[in-house]
Order: sequence, then structure tokens, then C-alpha cells
Amino acid sequence: MISIGEKAPTFNAQAFYNSSFSKVNLDDYKGKWIYLFFYGGDFTFV
Repeated sequence: MISIGEKAPTFNAQAFYNSSFSKVNLDDYKGKWIYLFFYGGDFTFV
């Protein structure tokens, strides 16, 4: 488990951006500040 201020492990994920789905890679943002947000309720049957 990681905490605030620690580096996140590298990963690949599918994201919805600019009205389409695309693959994102954490390494593409190396050296930049980013905010990771996950909301598990979207696109799922709850």
C-alpha cells in the first residue's frame, strides 16, 4: 500500500478522455505532478 507523497508504481490503464477511451501509462507523465482519481461506481452495475 502506498501513502500520500510516495511514488506510485508504474501501470497501464484504460481511461476516458476527450470523449473516447484510450490507454494511459504512468511513465508518460514522469517528472510531472499528477492527481490519480478512481471512482469505481461509473460503468459498473451497482
